Amino acid sequence: MKFKATKLLLVLITLLVSTSMFSQLKVSKLFNNHMVIQRNHDINVWGEHKKGKKITVKFNNKSYKTKSNSKGAWKVTLPKMKEGGPLEMTIKSGKETIIINDILIGDVWICSGQSNMEWIVKNSNNAIAEIENANDLNIRHFKVPLSSANSPEKELAGGEWNIGNPENVGDFTAVGYFFAKNLRASNSNVPIGLINTSWGGSRIEPWMSAEVLGIKNAKDFFDNVQKKSDTEFMKQVDVYKKVFPNLTEEDQGFVNNEPIWAKENLDESDWIQIKVPAMWEYEGFEGLDGFAWYRTTINLTEDEAANKITLGLGKIDDSDYVWINGNKVGETIQEYSSTRVYEVDAKNLKQGINTIAIRVDDTGGGGGIYGDATDLFVKTSKRTSSLAKNWSFKVGSYRKPYMGVNQISTLLYNKMIYPLLNFPIKGAIWYQGESNANSLEEAKKYSELFPTMIKQWRKDWKIGDFPFLWVQLANYMEPQEPSVESNWAVLRESQSKTLQLSNTGEAVIIELGEAGDIHPKNKQDVGYRLSLAARKTAYNQNIVYSGPTFKSQEIKDNKIVVSFNNIGSGLQTKDKYGYVKGFSIAGADKKFIWAKATIENNNVIVWNETIEKPLYVRYAWADNPDDANLYNKENLPTTPFRTDN
Repeated sequence: MKFKATKLLLVLITLLVSTSMFSQLKVSKLFNNHMVIQRNHDINVWGEHKKGKKITVKFNNKSYKTKSNSKGAWKVTLPKMKEGGPLEMTIKSGKETIIINDILIGDVWICSGQSNMEWIVKNSNNAIAEIENANDLNIRHFKVPLSSANSPEKELAGGEWNIGNPENVGDFTAVGYFFAKNLRASNSNVPIGLINTSWGGSRIEPWMSAEVLGIKNAKDFFDNVQKKSDTEFMKQVDVYKKVFPNLTEEDQGFVNNEPIWAKENLDESDWIQIKVPAMWEYEGFEGLDGFAWYRTTINLTEDEAANKITLGLGKIDDSDYVWINGNKVGETIQEYSSTRVYEVDAKNLKQGINTIAIRVDDTGGGGGIYGDATDLFVKTSKRTSSLAKNWSFKVGSYRKPYMGVNQISTLLYNKMIYPLLNFPIKGAIWYQGESNANSLEEAKKYSELFPTMIKQWRKDWKIGDFPFLWVQLANYMEPQEPSVESNWAVLRESQSKTLQLSNTGEAVIIELGEAGDIHPKNKQDVGYRLSLAARKTAYNQNIVYSGPTFKSQEIKDNKIVVSFNNIGSGLQTKDKYGYVKGFSIAGADKKFIWAKATIENNNVIVWNETIEKPLYVRYAWADNPDDANLYNKENLPTTPFRTDN
């Protein structure tokens, strides 16, 4: 009997696997357990089968019938429903049945953009507590797999819906999750579904269709893009070789599997000094992918060398290999967002000078040791010392780039947006722009690309001008003098100009960034400010949803009086002495210098005694306007602006 039972079980398993593998009835990959369907919209359910097959969809105690067409495609449209659930959907054709459980009816939000949207909860501030306290099972998350296509495709590469519990929340988009939490706090009756279709490092053009970008022959276009990339890169290699003349595609610091640049005693006369932490792109090595080496020393007492030490090396993009005194003590592979902390045994240490060598491998995008300066340290049994300083630096090799698909026009739209267009949504949130801020020209062009993309998505979804909300770029990099041109400030301006479109909103986070990290970890406030824009734009709530925005200026004597919209309960400054910071001023020559400013009757008076006839004013106009401190009394920051454009 035992043998027969086992044999029967094997037959049943084989039948189940065969049915799963060779089933002809298919439904869109968006439809699986725990999904959220948009309320108050007709509900499309679609998939594939053999041509001419009858299909029945049963949902909410009603049945809907259809038939697959000559290409095998099928679709039914169910009537709109109010928020609710959980419900079950059954899709049946002949002997084949698909059952989808735990379906909620609520609001579905697209979450798109680059790495700051892709950034997950477990890498954000207060991650452990946020994950442990995740208890809202009416927040659901669907991650669209990273995928691309040369032409529009109807089906996603995969994906599944997950419930917002401690087991899953750590891998949710952090901005999206905190956005959803705040929406649920304002209206607990409506479930929230997040469709996370984002890709780190992506430009805006890959998220747009070939039609709106004027691409007619895709193959020729993609070939030309790669050729142009190769040509521009070789020009950049010539720049690198002016610093390191012998540079090749082979790592000169790692020869015959031997890390020769990790040796304790090494001639560093042809090395340069580089700031740490900082992406090497911002230290003169723009576009460099490949291997580069960092070296520095620490001085240990006899007691310190007799015990283990802890090395904090910040974040490293992408991989790192670490030696002390020629002994390998750690490595981390392809974790550009992880903070490195290594324990070093006493056997690798000595009294006196100890040499740290780091081999960094960057495969694309930004590279080097970056992040918060406080994450760079050496901790001994006696003290903690900073490693945020100048290090010795030498490029070991360059890697000829192959343009990533997240850089090439229309490829992500074709596979990560187009398959979603049948699925009604409440709206979209967007966090992107860093990859389009490489030059002033690109930053200005964003003012055309961004509204074009929004209008195109709305047209393609065919559900009207749905709410589209975005995050303005945070402050980033070193603070600048007011005379320095800022790509990031111009891109922020391009984002703000897009508010001219209806049903749009912007979350300003000009003070939430980190100078040394393009990925600020405070995603809670980002999600909160986006939710304010949603409550106003999508849910018609009468709230203060924005910080002050520029209204007008008036020149009085040698001062400029600036007035604002969206002042809420009034203007305030986050300075205990009442100083308003972040303003610069210029005359007809447009040579901006720092200005004094004060609040009077909810206006700001701006001046500098050295400018007798001021004409123009700027606020928070820099890559990192680190001291900008003008808010409304609802604690929302003023949107950066200029009056000289």
